[in-house]
Amino acid sequence: MTLLRDHDLARAFDHASRTYDRLTALNPGYRTDLLRSARRLRLPDDGAGLHVLDLGCGTGASTRALLRAAPRARITAVDASGGMLRQALAKPWPDRVRFLHLSAEELPTAGEGPFDAVFAAYLFRNVTDPDAVLQSVRTLLKPGGRLAVHEYSLGGSPAQRALWTAVCQGFVIPAGTLTGDRALYRHLWHSVLDFDAAPDFTGRLTRAGFAGARALPLAGWQTGITHTFVARNGPVPAAAGPARQSFAGTAAAPVPTVEAGR
Repeated sequence: MTLLRDHDLARAFDHASRTYDRLTALNPGYRTDLLRSARRLRLPDDGAGLHVLDLGCGTGASTRALLRAAPRARITAVDASGGMLRQALAKPWPDRVRFLHLSAEELPTAGEGPFDAVFAAYLFRNVTDPDAVLQSVRTLLKPGGRLAVHEYSLGGSPAQRALWTAVCQGFVIPAGTLTGDRALYRHLWHSVLDFDAAPDFTGRLTRAGFAGARALPLAGWQTGITHTFVARNGPVPAAAGPARQSFAGTAAAPVPTVEAGR
């Protein structure tokens, strides 16, 4: 199967956006695991004075997880799918959360940032060039800034591949077929099988210049299938001192939620 990419993938998410939250709600632990990954950013002081990027925010489930993990942070959430963003914008948000219609590739030239932390959920297996996006993330992150990637990334065993295939063929693809989104959920199945195994993505992060990259497991049926990858933007300079100082910066005024571009 040819994977969906770029505009084709954005259009598929546009079409699936109205039923996306209902389908993901059927996945045991979906929102709990997002929250666990967001908390693994370990942002100090509930995120006070920090600007956090939610890269590939979808309908806002990852944004909600970030808001719970860092309730005092300022959050900019971006996604390439206008349909998914419309679903996110229909939900209530505080003024310190805003949404932008941008792809991961467009963000570095959009005048956004720098950010103290970046959270990317279910993004990297969907981009055409993950290495280029990682370099973009590095340009957007402050020195020592934190990255957490929440992603389907198999541990490498045949049993994990077999379990993922069984779940997709037995539930995910049939459910997506009922909503008219079979192509998107077949893409989901194959994109996970084709993506880096957890050790490989950890190595990719290290080669991209991130420091301390490691893969952390998640609980439940997705153990060995979904991981949190945590890292920092390059070596933290010795003069930076304790971890809290690597996030130094003045608190910014709240930014109002804005309508995504269409």
